[in-house]
Amino acid sequence: QVQLVESGGGLVEAGGSLRVSCVASGRTYNLVVMGWFRQAPGKEREFVARIIKYSGTTYYSDSVKGRFTISSDNAKKSVSLQMNSLKPEDTAVYYCTAGRTLYGVYETPNVYDYWGQGTQVTVSS
Repeated sequence: QVQLVESGGGLVEAGGSLRVSCVASGRTYNLVVMGWFRQAPGKEREFVARIIKYSGTTYYSDSVKGRFTISSDNAKKSVSLQMNSLKPEDTAVYYCTAGRTLYGVYETPNVYDYWGQGTQVTVSS
């Protein structure tokens, strides 16, 4: 099993920046991808970004491209999401996720195997 623990998040004004991080523990040796989803009240969980563990290749949703940056530290088994130029519509619970394969449509939650408990990000207007 793998445990994911997020940290960071909080309240920020529109245009500001926040950073959320996630540390993986347990049987992490077979993880090939880590990433972030978010879920706003009354909405479905949506893909934000992901990074392939060994190549460092990154993927972003169109809504955050150019504003968010995902990075990973394989030695520390962690992934971070730097969020700049935040907008009120970025307000959501942000979930860290990890997967053991690269198969499937990566924007869908069901292709990932493990999830963190989530951390709240609130952007005020």
